[in-house]
Amino acid sequence: MKHDGELHTLTGAYALHALTPAEHEVFTTHLADCPSCRQEVAEFSATAARLAGAATLSPPPRMKDAVLYGIESVRQLPPLLPATGRPMTFTAILRRKAITLAIAASIVGAAVLGGVTVRQNRLAEDARQQAQATERRLQDVTAVVAAADARTVRGRTTTGAATSVVSSKLQNRAVFIGSGLPDPGAGRTYQLWFEDHGTMRPAGLLTQDGATLMQGGIQGASGVGLTVEPAGGSARPTSRPLLLLNLPA
Repeated sequence: MKHDGELHTLTGAYALHALTPAEHEVFTTHLADCPSCRQEVAEFSATAARLAGAATLSPPPRMKDAVLYGIESVRQLPPLLPATGRPMTFTAILRRKAITLAIAASIVGAAVLGGVTVRQNRLAEDARQQAQATERRLQDVTAVVAAADARTVRGRTTTGAATSVVSSKLQNRAVFIGSGLPDPGAGRTYQLWFEDHGTMRPAGLLTQDGATLMQGGIQGASGVGLTVEPAGGSARPTSRPLLLLNLPA
């Protein structure tokens, strides 16, 4: 169990259901008296929900008719097993989404003939690949925010968007979380940077709010920056920074 001064570092693990029962009980009590941790938990929970939602896929227009046509030929699923009492992680939830998408796509593939069948199989494969990519991103983000040494710094951009950076020296990675970022404009994108003692190192692009695993390690970095750059990014910043945050020492 962590000391009182270290309870603030458990927000990411709490939001991702990664605490032990004893830690969960102590931290839940701590939340009642800590507005800062409540806000951070809400931000992490919202980000995890966005990542899970990214695995969804809009069904094609003919899916309903195809499913109804082929439902009698589909073998019944086995009964659900009793709950084990362990909380389901977001990674497990995401994996269940991927399996569900694959089953739905398989039903459509069995019911529709010719070119439509090929199209549905392609949709099924795209769905599987999308779910797998999202699961990998979620695992990477989870490893950082749930790390034992995770540290968080917060700030606002010059446009007023709320941001957080969670870093872990053990993982040698950092996660950027943005909320309220406006559209950067046609042909423009947000770009993240690591500040290495006065030199700005590219650390990935942003297209929307949510959590982004920054590219590259944090070793040697003293801060994180955010700029608006031409689509595709730049080797060096070409505009004034919207945000500069110092990483924990």
